[in-house]
Amino acid sequence: SSGINAESITAGMVDCNVGYLKRTAAGIVSSEHHIEQEGEHMKVVVKAAGLGSGKHQEYDVGGTFSEVEINGESAEVDTTWVDEGIRELHRTESFEYLLVRQLVDDDTMVLNLESPKGTEAKRIYKRIE
Repeated sequence: SSGINAESITAGMVDCNVGYLKRTAAGIVSSEHHIEQEGEHMKVVVKAAGLGSGKHQEYDVGGTFSEVEINGESAEVDTTWVDEGIRELHRTESFEYLLVRQLVDDDTMVLNLESPKGTEAKRIYKRIE
């Protein structure tokens, strides 16, 4: 049968030379971000299908932390406050990307992603509690 499914979307992304990280992220149908903030200190747990126990981040904004990316590579992540939220620059040996967490209102967070090639993606999250 012809139709749109995860496999056809991924195949199309490969044809368009979309990177592994974005193909993997696109395959994650939904995710939850559990965020605790106390001043500069952030704790973020991302829970999604395909991420096992999840992705855990704990850092002070303005500092650097290490984490493992979806493709298994170790990344150094530089963080800073920007007008619209928290900017994270993720760098591994083979790629880098920029992520900005923006709180639009008390119930809405937007993740803005940008690759070094200028490819942009936006994910919108709503409060579920």
